[in-house]
Amino acid sequence: MEQTIVTHQPSLSRSMLEEKGDGGFSAVSDTNWRSNNASAVALTQPGLGIATTTVTTITQTGGEWSSGLFDICGDKCTCVIGAVAPCCLDLSLANLYGECLCFPLLPGSTFAMRVALRERYKIRGNMCNDWSTVCCCYSLAVCQMVREMKRRTLARTYHVATTLECT
Repeated sequence: MEQTIVTHQPSLSRSMLEEKGDGGFSAVSDTNWRSNNASAVALTQPGLGIATTTVTTITQTGGEWSSGLFDICGDKCTCVIGAVAPCCLDLSLANLYGECLCFPLLPGSTFAMRVALRERYKIRGNMCNDWSTVCCCYSLAVCQMVREMKRRTLARTYHVATTLECT
């Protein structure tokens, strides 16, 4: 912690003025003021210091999809929503992926997200398989992609520790 000790105050304050008998004021000399106020004023202020931040990221990449296309028991809530309202699940997927909520309304957007998801996490496959999966099994493909996003983002952990050292 930094300490600032004020021993001299050059500005003229009311305490440095001495009241005269006629109702006026006269200035007290600096030495006279110091002797009247023997103790020095001490102010303590926090220093700026140095902040240290450590970030650790663990992301699983490579390999196959973490769940199969027909692995509907892997995440029952996701699969129920995918069976009843796959378009709503597609909106949720766009949000998880970091896209605008209007993105799933564009033609071919689910196919584009599947290819991008596969590229982001280095999942084996090709565009032909992605296209056939999205076109033939739309709701199952969206469920699989949501499960994948949940598992991959769950595996990503951030540990942030900030230390303030005063100089």
